[in-house]
Amino acid sequence: MSLLKPFSKLPALNTANILLVESEEQLQQNLAESLVEESTFTVNVRLAKSLPLPTENDESRPRVDLVVFIIHLTSELSLQSVEASVKYLDPGYFLGKVCFMVTNARNASVPSERLDAVRKLAASLHCPLLFAEDQSPTGVTNATQRLLTILKVSAGLVPMVTALHLSNLTHCTVPPDIDQPSFD
Repeated sequence: MSLLKPFSKLPALNTANILLVESEEQLQQNLAESLVEESTFTVNVRLAKSLPLPTENDESRPRVDLVVFIIHLTSELSLQSVEASVKYLDPGYFLGKVCFMVTNARNASVPSERLDAVRKLAASLHCPLLFAEDQSPTGVTNATQRLLTILKVSAGLVPMVTALHLSNLTHCTVPPDIDQPSFD
């Protein structure tokens, strides 16, 4: 098992490749279908439960322009799987080619510590943190539009804008008082 590297293969013309990583596959399939339908350019969607990817078809695998880690806040296993998978990405991916998507953030049963852990992870890796509603078609469509915007830039389909520039504008930050106890 090797690291997934962002610049090991040449890009295809007017094509973007996105890798959706989700351990529970709740949102992954709906998001994949919506990404292909809604885009105005060619989008190839790859699905994975976790990283590392198998090495058997490494030479036939296209270059991955954006890696999206989907985290369900109602599941501790989802967060643990993402934390383990991040280690199998080359550091070059963290220059604007990775984002985290969180679902179920409005659920009252979700411990606030889990959301804080996700925010710290995204901030420590300087990656965007997106919130999505996976229970309705409108929520999936909104998540798709946000991902397509980031994907266009990551794939180099937007002139004069780089993934690193977009990353600097959209990366997650953690407020300085996040480690302080709350007085709720």
